Amino acid sequence: MAADKKIPVGLQLYSLKDDCAGNLEGTVAKVAKMGYAGVEFAGYFDRSAKQVRKMLDDNGLACCGTHIKLQTLLGDELKKTVDFNLEIGNPYLIVPGLPEENRSSIGAWKKTGDLFNTIAGRIRKDGLRVGYHNHTVEFAGMEGLIPYNVFFSATDKDVIMQLDAGNAAHGGGNVIATLKKYPGRTVTFHCKEYSAARPDAFVGEGDIPWSEAVKTCAGIGGTEWFIIEYERPRGTPVENVKVCLDNFTKILKTAGIQP
Repeated sequence: MAADKKIPVGLQLYSLKDDCAGNLEGTVAKVAKMGYAGVEFAGYFDRSAKQVRKMLDDNGLACCGTHIKLQTLLGDELKKTVDFNLEIGNPYLIVPGLPEENRSSIGAWKKTGDLFNTIAGRIRKDGLRVGYHNHTVEFAGMEGLIPYNVFFSATDKDVIMQLDAGNAAHGGGNVIATLKKYPGRTVTFHCKEYSAARPDAFVGEGDIPWSEAVKTCAGIGGTEWFIIEYERPRGTPVENVKVCLDNFTKILKTAGIQP
């Protein structure tokens, strides 16, 4: 039952990309003071794994993921990526988009699924997991099929489906139906809003059925982290992600989930 669940809330730091570029340590400290339990990285701005780990520890934060290019999980780069993420305490290696050759056809999507299965097998012994983060193109019809479904049907169950709610809805996907179609695979769930009427809506102000979504995540999704992302030019980025956290915390509490 959702009422028995405690699922922490993290922030995708791409929401504060300019702040992070200017002062990563200071920005991470601000995120912690807002009440976020963790951060998901989108680049490390030339910090070493040791420096990143200290930054997290100093602020009482967990690393709830990283967005990295597929190339960092291939060949000799894989060991470097594994070692870095083991040191910072991050088990979730999430690819937020693919090169064209990996998604240009249904056949390419199937091959890419096989590739993710191979990567998953190679990092399993280290306690790490690979996953994929959608944008909108994955929900556009291709050769009579939906690429998102082709990819996740081709991948093993331990390949994380990091469903981005806002991107999926914007692309024509059904968030709730997608969560239910792949039970246990939404290990991290991206809480981005989508509103047809107001593109800059904060989380909780748009068209996503958040209460049903978070209950589904807690019930059958296998969700370990909710991760907020907000990229719209409304107010300052720091103020924006605080509003989103406050709104989302209310949604969770109403749904009977402890953040």
